[in-house]
Amino acid sequence: MKTSDFDYFLPEELIAQTPAEPRDASRLMLVGRGPGAAGHKSFADIADILRAGDCLILNDSRVIPARLFAGRTEVLLLRDLGSHKWECLARPGKKAREGMELSFGEGLTARVEQCLDDGVRVLRFSGPVTAGEMPLPPYIHEKLTDGERYQTVYARERGSAAAPTAGLHFTLELLDKIREKGVYIDFITLHVGLGTFRPVKTENIAEHKMHAEFYTIPRGAADTVARTKAGGGRVVAAGTTVCRALENAAAQSGRVEPVSASTDIFITPGYKFRVIDGLLTNFHLPKSTLIMLVSAFLGRERTLEVYAEAVREGYKFFSFGDAMLIL
Repeated sequence: MKTSDFDYFLPEELIAQTPAEPRDASRLMLVGRGPGAAGHKSFADIADILRAGDCLILNDSRVIPARLFAGRTEVLLLRDLGSHKWECLARPGKKAREGMELSFGEGLTARVEQCLDDGVRVLRFSGPVTAGEMPLPPYIHEKLTDGERYQTVYARERGSAAAPTAGLHFTLELLDKIREKGVYIDFITLHVGLGTFRPVKTENIAEHKMHAEFYTIPRGAADTVARTKAGGGRVVAAGTTVCRALENAAAQSGRVEPVSASTDIFITPGYKFRVIDGLLTNFHLPKSTLIMLVSAFLGRERTLEVYAEAVREGYKFFSFGDAMLIL
């Protein structure tokens, strides 16, 4: 398939610049995997849509203040390699060649130890990196006054360069209401890095190489998925990161096992899903790996139809935008 097969028209005014207030006031499009019209709900209605015996799996990764500046050179921390070494994106790349020293102020410096593909660099810092800016996506032009609004309310494991945005809509009160409904809620961790938001530059999607991201599925979450499956409930992934982690963990045996590993799984149309029965997700960028994953779950033509309807209905798109629940 071609990257252009996943393109669509989006008016710029539909790109959300600020998060909804309160969080669960976002809109929710309810989409069936079979024929039928989409439903238009408020996100808070998800508590009524999920059923007792279902499970909702969330990504508890926390965004780190990962954006640093050394003069005119911008560095985005992607992955902690230990011993003050980080895999990073550096722009412009010519300012971060191998062997160069970068100075970030307040005594913090870094040496460029390795140059990898697509502007990725391995930097060894002079000490712990304790301060930086929140790395908002480039299509958000409004300044975020409260950094916690780019974190989920359950974020706890530091390590992401971007938020797992499907989870931004939940409040603690809504999660309690979902639990009271008899829905199991559990957590995995996938640290969002370059693999999630790196653009597809090849026209043939099969030639695109995903960047690996670290994830952990605890025993409790694996047991929750198994219990849900055994009871006939639906496993609902809150976000593409959760989907990728669960599907990668089940790639060999067909069932989710406890694991800590890296995944470069690239889910595109034709993929056979082993774990998830439902997907909660925001509306993603044209020609991105994320819309390709959604298309694998829902079907490419159906996905593009749903996106066109979202545009007609004035839904907000991308990180701070509205959500879609596919069941």
